[in-house]
Amino acid sequence: MEIKDLESFYINETSHTLDVTFRLQTDKEDEIRADQIELDEVKTFGYNINESIDDFYEDEDEDFDIFEDFDDEELDEDEIISFLNEYYLIYPTKLPDAQLF
Repeated sequence: MEIKDLESFYINETSHTLDVTFRLQTDKEDEIRADQIELDEVKTFGYNINESIDDFYEDEDEDFDIFEDFDDEELDEDEIISFLNEYYLIYPTKLPDAQLF
């Protein structure tokens, strides 16, 4: 099991998840997998996320960063693929089923 293509990824501030869509090496071109992984899981695996929520919980005097525990390094596509490969290797039952795209 290895990630072939990372179609999309983003931080869902509402659910505090990393939302991803991807394909495995074994998936066909018309199949895709989608998952939501808790940000705490990403942090547990040692990956850092740079959050750019500029106006979230903004007050007149100060800005509040709801993800202040995460370091200021960006999580790029290669890091996400690496994380997903590790995550599904350790938790194979959490791998989402392929769906027609």
